[in-house]
Amino acid sequence: MMSTVPRKFTVTHKYQHRRRRQPYPVRSITTRSQCKTSGSFFERLPGEVFDMILDRLSVLEISVFSMVSKTISSDIADHISTISWINRMINQSFHHCTSTEESRVRHYKALGLLFKRCTLLLPTKDRLKFIYSKFSQVPCFMMEQCTTSSAHCLGFSSYGVFLQTLIAGWDELECHRVFNFLCDFTNLPRKIQSVVTGKPGACQFLELQIRLFCRQVLLDPWQHRRDTLFWLTRILKPWPMVSQARLLFILYGPLLSDSCLGWQEMRGPDVAHCALWDLAKAVVLLHSDREAKDWTTDTILAVLEELTVLPQAWHAESVSRLLVLCGNSLCYSVLASKALNGRLFEISRLIVYVTLVCEKDGYCMNWSVKMVQQLCHVFPTSAEKWAFIQSLENMFSEVTMELYEVVLEGNRLEDIDTFQTLCSLLNASAHFHTEILFMFLRKD
Repeated sequence: MMSTVPRKFTVTHKYQHRRRRQPYPVRSITTRSQCKTSGSFFERLPGEVFDMILDRLSVLEISVFSMVSKTISSDIADHISTISWINRMINQSFHHCTSTEESRVRHYKALGLLFKRCTLLLPTKDRLKFIYSKFSQVPCFMMEQCTTSSAHCLGFSSYGVFLQTLIAGWDELECHRVFNFLCDFTNLPRKIQSVVTGKPGACQFLELQIRLFCRQVLLDPWQHRRDTLFWLTRILKPWPMVSQARLLFILYGPLLSDSCLGWQEMRGPDVAHCALWDLAKAVVLLHSDREAKDWTTDTILAVLEELTVLPQAWHAESVSRLLVLCGNSLCYSVLASKALNGRLFEISRLIVYVTLVCEKDGYCMNWSVKMVQQLCHVFPTSAEKWAFIQSLENMFSEVTMELYEVVLEGNRLEDIDTFQTLCSLLNASAHFHTEILFMFLRKD
């Protein structure tokens, strides 16, 4: 009797020892708060407590935390998918922003890092779908859904900072996928087709929406010209040349005070220097593609030719101001192309207005003189050079008389701009010919 007791005790002890070494068989049906003991401290926390901790962290701190483990990254993805978190962290006040520009940019950069890190293990398409499902809930991030004047909304610019941070470092193939994804989910090609095939200015709101979305989301956030060139090429290349010119003007043309594009203003001479600066920079950016994969000089010249007749032929002063802003190389290429095609009247008129722009906008007149000198080398014979110089001098007289007749027909006080332009042209002619005489006298 006494001998059986220890034997029973021994069996029980071995059985208990064996049970402690067995795995936990109920793990597959446990809740998150009952995770296996081998997991991290945060994995064993109840979901509510874990969410409370995340609510105490900044966006940047959450993005760092998401890299701890795959499980935590998944839990954080669930947390940032809630409506309350989206409304608090993503859907900011874009119309009456109380924070500074610097803090707003910093916040959306942090959001970009967060979504970049917590979707790191997903394929590109799934990452984009996950992110778009969250950001599409914010009206100011979507085209034609903002409830106020779009030109004053900070939604697109915030979205652009986020997207630039998200895809920074991605290779070209992945960026192609991003662009295709955005086109599919925003119907951007269909919207562009509507404005490039319709009458300029007929869909003013849609033109502005395309401009703001493309500029603030895809183009302006990038600091390196090569990145901007990549996205601008993606936007323009699917379209024929006439549509490319229309789209360039929609994206970079002068914007009036009422947030409408200045289509009709290009027919007059009073387009400000600063109004054409963005358009000139975009043309120069396309022309700077040294590898010439997508944009050759002939292509740029053809696009410029189409651009300067939209919606009707631009005033010669507006064309000349754009050429001056485009710089020496592109300006020479445009004028030389016309010279080779025998369009003496046209290049003579443009050169006269180039000198006028130099006088009005404060550029050195020696620049236009050197341009004429370069163009003289385009003509192979002395007779052709003489015809070019003669055409240019006659054009100075003709343009002067045109302005003088306008002043005579109207009231000088009412048409003060034309009178000032006439005075500027007379000064430009004097300075231009002074530079030419000085150039020849210096040779002697």
